[in-house]
Parts: sequence; C-alpha cells; structure tokens
Amino acid sequence: MKVSDFIAAFIHKQGINVVFEMAGGMITHILDSIASYDDIKIVSMHHEQAASFAADAFGRVTGRPGVALATSGPGATNLLTGIGSCYFDSSPAIFITGQVNLHEQKGDLKIRQLGFQETDIATMAEPITKAVYRVKDASEIEQVFKSAFLLSLNGRPGPVLIDIPMNIQRADIEVGGIEYLDKEKNITSEESAYKRVWDQIKASTNPVILAGGGIRSSGSWSLFQEFVDTTGLPVITSLLGIDVLPRTNEHNVGFLGAYGNRWANLAIGEADLILVLGSRLDIRQTGADTGFFSTKKMIHVDCEIGELNNRIKNCHIVHEDLIAFFTGILAYINANNAKIDCSEWKDKIRDLKEAWPDVNELPDIMGINPNVFMHKVSQNAGNVSAWIADVGNHQMWAAQSLELVDGQRFLTSGGMGAMGFALPAAIGACLASRRPVVVIAGDGGFQLNIQELQTIFRNNLPIKMIVINNNNLGMIRQFQDSYFDSRYQSTFWGYSAPDFAKVANAYGIQAQTIKEDEEIESAVEWFLHDDDDLKPKLLQVIVDSYANAYPKIAFGKPLTEMEPFAKPIAMEST
Repeated sequence: MKVSDFIAAFIHKQGINVVFEMAGGMITHILDSIASYDDIKIVSMHHEQAASFAADAFGRVTGRPGVALATSGPGATNLLTGIGSCYFDSSPAIFITGQVNLHEQKGDLKIRQLGFQETDIATMAEPITKAVYRVKDASEIEQVFKSAFLLSLNGRPGPVLIDIPMNIQRADIEVGGIEYLDKEKNITSEESAYKRVWDQIKASTNPVILAGGGIRSSGSWSLFQEFVDTTGLPVITSLLGIDVLPRTNEHNVGFLGAYGNRWANLAIGEADLILVLGSRLDIRQTGADTGFFSTKKMIHVDCEIGELNNRIKNCHIVHEDLIAFFTGILAYINANNAKIDCSEWKDKIRDLKEAWPDVNELPDIMGINPNVFMHKVSQNAGNVSAWIADVGNHQMWAAQSLELVDGQRFLTSGGMGAMGFALPAAIGACLASRRPVVVIAGDGGFQLNIQELQTIFRNNLPIKMIVINNNNLGMIRQFQDSYFDSRYQSTFWGYSAPDFAKVANAYGIQAQTIKEDEEIESAVEWFLHDDDDLKPKLLQVIVDSYANAYPKIAFGKPLTEMEPFAKPIAMEST
C-alpha cells in the first residue's frame, strides 16, 4: 500500500469525515489519496491558519481529532496559531505537514536551507503540541498514526503534528488491519476519596461549582449534568465552560472572571467552598489577587497534575479524569443517599443577580446595547447548534448575555486569544454538527480571516455571521482609556473597517446592517427564520465606538471589585 493511501484509509477508519487544508506541492499525494473516499469531504480553505481553526472547532464538537493538512514552509508555519489554540484549549487535532524529500533536507549541514520551502516545523511546533512526529522511514507510518491519534484523544486532549517527507508519502509499505481507536477507559479512585470530597461540600454553607472547559473536552458533559441535578449545587462557569448548562437552568449562576457577570463574581466572594472542575484557574478567571481565595476551601479536580495547586495554593486536589471523578462520586452519593440543601444560598445568589443585571452595565450607551442584542438574538436561535465568538469586547458581551439552550455549544479562543478564530472555526463546527451555527465577531477580528467567506459561499454552509462593528479595536481601545490617557494609536488612529454588508454581498452572501434598537427584531427574524434560514447570512450591527465591556475586574484588586465602580491599581494584559 502506498503511504498516502494508508493515511487516507486510517482517517476514514477513524470516522473522520471532513479534513481541512490549503493545497501545496508537498501534500498532493495525500490529497489525491483522500479524494478517493467519497464519504470524506475535503474542505479547501484560503489560508492554513483558517484550516487549523476549523480543525480545532471540529475536534471540540465531535470529540474526535480534527484533521488539517498543509504543505512545507509557509503552509506549515501558518498552522502554528491554530495548533497553539488546540493546545491551550484542549482540542484533539492531528496536523499533517508535507516536508521536502529526505535527500533535500539540510540535516547537520551548517546552512539555513537546502530544499525549496524546507522548514523545521517540528521543532517550531514542539512547545505547543502533545507530540511531534518526524517520519524518517516509511515503515514507521502505521505506528506513528496510531500513537498520534491515541495521544491526541487521551488524558488532556490536544494537538499532535506529523511531518512527512514527500518521498515517504509515495513509498510502498506493508500494513496490518487498521483499527478504530477510541479513548481509554479510566478507573475511578477508592470510595474514601469521594467521601472526603463530599464531607467538605456537606460541611459548607455556601458551596459553588466552578465549571471549566475540561467538562466538554473530557467528554463528561452528561455526567456533569447528572451530578449537578443530583446535588443541586450552584454552577459558575469559566469562559470555556459557558455551554455546560443552559442559561435558564436553575443551577446556572453565570459567567465568572475578568469580564464576568458582576453577580457571579460577587457570589464567588460569598462562597465558602469552591469545587473546581476542569478549569485551570488562570488569571482571567481569578484576577491577579489570588490571596482572595485563601479564606475559602478549594477542591480542584483535574487530569493534569501541573494545573493542581498552581496559581491557587492549598487546594484539596483530586488528580483524576472527570469521567472517572463523576462516575465515582455519583456512585458514592447514590449508595449513601447523600444530600445537601442549597436553597437559602441560591436565594442569596438570585438576589445578587436581580441587583446587578447585565443589561444595565452600559446605562448611557448610544444606539444598540450589545448585551440587550445578545439576549434578543439568542432567544430566537433554538435551531442553532453552536455560537462561535471571536476575541474582543464582543466576545465578552456574548459570554455575559447569550441565552444558550440545552446542547448548544459556545466556542471561542480562550488560552491563545486569537483574533480571526471565529469565521473559520464556524466552518469546522458547522460541518461537525451539520446544523446552522452563529459567528459573533468584531470588525477587527473578522478581517483577519475574511477570505473564508468564499469557503462558506462555495460550500453553501448555514453559517450566520454577526459583525459587531464599533469601527475600532474596542478591547484595546478600552485598555488605552485606562492606562494611556486615551491615546488611541492603532485602535482608532491608523485603523479602519469596511462596510461588511457590502463585502458579504461581493462574496454572494446576503447581508443587512442595523444601527438602532427598534431594528433588532425584524433583523433577527430575517437572520434566523425566513425562507432562506439554511443559507449563509451576515448581519452587521453598528454599536457605539466607545462602548466598553463592563463589568471588568479592577486589575490588582479582588475578583469582586469591578469597573467602572472600582479602579485598577496595576496594569493587566487586556
């Protein structure tokens, strides 16, 4: 069997029915082999970074590794941002790069390059992958793909990179039977471990769950929901954990962190025990003042030992996969008829939410209030499978105010924080779910991968695109207001945005623009529910150029002290 034929057969056997790529000479053998399978869709993107973001989202939605291919040199290096996004946000992915022939590689020669487009992508990618594989012999290929696939799926999911020289791709090999590979089964701890956790929860008066993205990436989402329904514990989510419960779920408190719902941060302030599930407690969640948590009992469950007792010290740690944890603790709770009553505590949280509604955080805004808009558009989007947010103020307004229903996903670039993520990620999410998805992007981020409008049009994908256009880079502009006396270099000054409705029309995509509150209802009806609801559409929403993302932690102060009422005492990194 030709190596490239094996690669195609392996991908097919794993049930991966979509691959993302931008063609180049060093992957032509692989593309030709994959194309022989009618039930694998090859999606040709217009930039390798876009292919990597699409693979990222495909992996998050399906739980199986997304696959992206790129040629050597610039094609391979263009994948790096998306590889990093997968690594930081725990997305399973296989990145395959073509490499120049072995005899064209410089090896130990003291030169910069021998072959045309020869680039050591493996060394560049090593810090942001679970592993890289430099294939040097065709006989390695079967074991390499098996190891890479299992590594991507198991433990904390993430990306792997396989770099394959052109001459190896066309070599012939003997292969055995190709197996379907799945996640390994995890063994739960002894009952005593769960008893210790439950005893601490039961002894508290104001317990709360902090739910992170690990709940989705571990595949433990349904077990988590069972755990919450069984215990009745209130749930506060990180940015990547927003989709673990519907907005209207009685246990869902809201979104925590630097731009979190004010009432959710205040609830964390009053909590006496925090059960952290699949969250790494990064600075965007906790603020800079980690001493704030020293008065609280912290139970931290994570599959990666390095994340435990990292930024927040003196936690009771449970080093365990979440599937194993939920399986074990639910068995203990059910066997012992363990119960707690959180009704008074939940009443307090409800009072906080009523006192600090998200739609009142921008009381003097001119024109469309973005938080109000997020509520209205999501209230009418029950048929949508996923919301994909780019990076910027619009991302925070979406996290604060979208009303997700059961099963809807919320995808964004969390750890990498990559502008330009949303549009190509929507392609991956849409093809994974085979249902409509909604993009929420700012005018700045949308321009980074705007070329993928052609991919959406060519494939006639039901992707609904919202561009929140404030005609500046709003999150950085807000940062400049705080720390640079409103000197707007490169955010207002030296920056501009096009009319995105006209751009969409140029790509053959229907578009509208709205500027006032009274236009929202009819625009949303057109956007989501008219006769063309399975066609791509773009809605440009013009908002005040000075609209801030509030509330926001006053950097250097505790999580509960938020702008605009409190002022920062140190400089953050936006």
